[in-house]
Amino acid sequence: MRLLFDQNLSPRLVSAVADLFPESGHVRDAGLQRGVDTEVWTYAAQHRLAIVSKDPDFHQMSFLLGHPPKVIWIRRGNCSTRTIETLLRTFEHEITAFLDDSEAAFLSLG
Repeated sequence: MRLLFDQNLSPRLVSAVADLFPESGHVRDAGLQRGVDTEVWTYAAQHRLAIVSKDPDFHQMSFLLGHPPKVIWIRRGNCSTRTIETLLRTFEHEITAFLDDSEAAFLSLG
């Protein structure tokens, strides 16, 4: 499964973690940079993408609507793109296991 980085995360993350999560994208690339959460949710579900966001709304949507799509919630305040990349690399195995788990809908990283 590929990742879809939300607007609150840098588009540079797509290339920064391409070696771990190839064919991932950013909402900007999908024309959703100004899209509301429900549009991002629908797009991710239709394209088999897991949403990666700092937005707690996706966390809430995952409990209300279930999956797909899966949601990875980055629980960090203001931090650099490099910090987010390091977090994704540090938890690569956990993220991969989460993406492969047919029952899991939500993963929190902080």
